[in-house]
Amino acid sequence: MTSEASAAVPPPPRPRQIAAVVAGNALEFYDFVTYSFFAVQIGRTLFPGDADQSLMLSLGTFGIGFLSRPLGGLVIGRYADRRGRKPAMILSFALMGIGLVGLALTPSYAAIGMAAPALAVTFRLIQGFALGGEVGPNTAWLLEAAPPGRRGLFVSLHAATADAGVLIAGLVGFLLSTTLAPATFDAWGWRAAFLLGAAIVPFGLALRRTLDETLPPAAGEVASGPLRPVLATAAAGMIVLGAATIANYTLQYVTTYAQTTLHMAVNVAFGATLVLGVVSVLCDLAAGWLADRFGRKRTILLPWLALIVLAVPAYLFVSALRTPTALFATTAFLSLVHILGSTPAMLLVLEAIPARVRAGAMGLIYACAISIFGGSAQPLIRKLIEWTGSPLAPGWYMSAAVACGLAATFAIRESARPSRSL
Repeated sequence: MTSEASAAVPPPPRPRQIAAVVAGNALEFYDFVTYSFFAVQIGRTLFPGDADQSLMLSLGTFGIGFLSRPLGGLVIGRYADRRGRKPAMILSFALMGIGLVGLALTPSYAAIGMAAPALAVTFRLIQGFALGGEVGPNTAWLLEAAPPGRRGLFVSLHAATADAGVLIAGLVGFLLSTTLAPATFDAWGWRAAFLLGAAIVPFGLALRRTLDETLPPAAGEVASGPLRPVLATAAAGMIVLGAATIANYTLQYVTTYAQTTLHMAVNVAFGATLVLGVVSVLCDLAAGWLADRFGRKRTILLPWLALIVLAVPAYLFVSALRTPTALFATTAFLSLVHILGSTPAMLLVLEAIPARVRAGAMGLIYACAISIFGGSAQPLIRKLIEWTGSPLAPGWYMSAAVACGLAATFAIRESARPSRSL
């Protein structure tokens, strides 16, 4: 196991280097939200069939990208453990650009027939592979480049910039939908959104070439060693990150939940999404700072206990009142306790993995958590509400998942010492 006290820490990274690293996190969630926002328009343009069929094909293609994430996490992560974090992050970011630009420039189904959906699937698989391979090297670099006593804050930048990507995507979608004529918006508004995201890739690649390498020299030499010593940590980490993923995707369901279950207006539903994004960005950084001050497990414990106990009452509150104020307050509270526990949870798992396999193991664990638990969360929530007829189903699901995640944290050894005690 590694520790802050014994690990060799490079000079503090320059701000532009940090920006180059965290740009990948922002782009990951920008892509996620942008595709979700424009799924209808993408379906009409690239897929055959009526409105319902093309939408289902569009959403199915979006889901296909999740299938290649674990492979990307393993392949690019292992490359990072053998050759270094820097070349791996350059590779993953370049592949992200190919996926974004390729999808944005794919001709319509009307122009090239079935080649259009085939190209869309290909580019989403490339994108999923790249996104799966980004997380391991990215978080490993942030952890290893952090000055002593600031690992939590540095790793929290991963989550904060991911949430910032959600906000930026929402803003871009809102601006395009309000400034373009409906016909123009449907025809190429979604293409513009993806190209805007891809525009940062050349700058990000140039900045990533200036990164200092943080992989310890001896780690690359033994990266092919046995994985058995970290299997127990990986199994527990999968449960922990799976719980955090379920909580996150349940909260991101708020837009649909507000419209379909609470029967609120669209602008109110999107307002709740904005609340979720703002609170998440602020709490990510606060959670990282708290984890440095008081330790990883202590910082996880109270927020996740609050989420376990209060998730169902929170949904009871908002479903009883069904007002914008109740929706915004509930979203803010659940986001607060989720983030304050989930950000240190990711740090706990990351630190428990030895440097020699850190990027590969973390990339695979995270990609599997996203693919399995993230990809299934929202469809399962919809089914739970249908089966039970209860608006409280998301709360029960979140509470049960986080309870499992909290229990799994006790199977992971905390390697870093807090800077002060409670």
